[in-house]
Amino acid sequence: MLSRRALLQRTTFAAPAWFVARSFPALADDAATGLIVHERVPHNAEPPLDRLVESWITPNDLFYIRSHAPVPEIDADSFRLEVEGLVDRPLSLSLAELRQRDRRQSVVATMTCAGNRRNEHNAVKPVSGVMWQAGAIGNAEWTGIRLSDVLKQAGVKENARHVWFEGLDQVERSSGVIPFGASIPLDKAMQDEPDMPGALIATAMNGEPLSPDHGFPVRTVVPGYIGARSVKWLGKIVVSDRPSPNHYVQHAYKLVEEDTDRQWSAASPIETYVINSVTCLPADGASVAPGELTVKGYALAAGLPERTIRNVEVSTDKGRTWRSARFEEEARPYCWRLWTARVAVDSNTSGLIVRATDSAGNRQPETVPWNLKGYLFNAWHRTAIDVR
Repeated sequence: MLSRRALLQRTTFAAPAWFVARSFPALADDAATGLIVHERVPHNAEPPLDRLVESWITPNDLFYIRSHAPVPEIDADSFRLEVEGLVDRPLSLSLAELRQRDRRQSVVATMTCAGNRRNEHNAVKPVSGVMWQAGAIGNAEWTGIRLSDVLKQAGVKENARHVWFEGLDQVERSSGVIPFGASIPLDKAMQDEPDMPGALIATAMNGEPLSPDHGFPVRTVVPGYIGARSVKWLGKIVVSDRPSPNHYVQHAYKLVEEDTDRQWSAASPIETYVINSVTCLPADGASVAPGELTVKGYALAAGLPERTIRNVEVSTDKGRTWRSARFEEEARPYCWRLWTARVAVDSNTSGLIVRATDSAGNRQPETVPWNLKGYLFNAWHRTAIDVR
């Protein structure tokens, strides 16, 4: 059994011989796709909202990009995914092994950043982080092998409780260079359903190999969890009896009001995303003609297998009355629903409000408490329009 000191030491970055990291142009062509770029290095970008709701499956070149460090360059031929910690048989898996056809599974799941809509949170009171609008979300078909199958192959010891993920990126912090990391409870990792794994070790996205921006050659996909738990450029899996000590588990992606060790230590890591809905068309501030207006957007239930979106409502009179939207597709666990509503607007209409209700009757809140990093903002989405 690894000691706590040994486990902590494993979180420091030690690059394998086949790995070279450098800052190089990512494959995404922001100008061609129209992505809204918040940072180029590390690459952080999101699609315009009108493009986001063009299809239920988000095209790869319109999928939001979240990075904490430059994209690493990895030699696929010599790549190995290491599996270690509280296991009977440590593994070193090649990309070919991870792509074995008889073990592959494809699942559709929505991924969203915990900071989606952060700019709205920032408007209430300043927060820190990438100033995401409402496009840090996407729905894709992910292909790979179940994390549970790999863990069964390795043989998980009885005292194991958590699974750590460690990326091959090199994040520069004041304390030194570290990899981006995450961890999930072992129960979640093993919580497979007939058509949806608790977590997937993915090598493809929408039928294509992962691009560098999206984690080539391997990433995790954890349905229902915030995007930060789906680690890109995955290089190591560690099975442990406790959550990962990585900075991005212990001192980020938590709901705190003050940047103090006491608050960071007391807060629990964010796991599942929350119910949310957003108007994508018309755009905020758009000029529209009086009469019938077509409104489009997306809605996502909280990240639990039994939760789906049941209803989306749009208001043109500041929440006094509501009109239900219709959906483009059937409800599916861990997937967003695209919606359309037809509403009447006139010169007295100054804006639109949208809210969602899930299958358990939970309704999106009108307001949410402020937190230091602007995570999980899911208040009613408001869109200003100019009717003329």
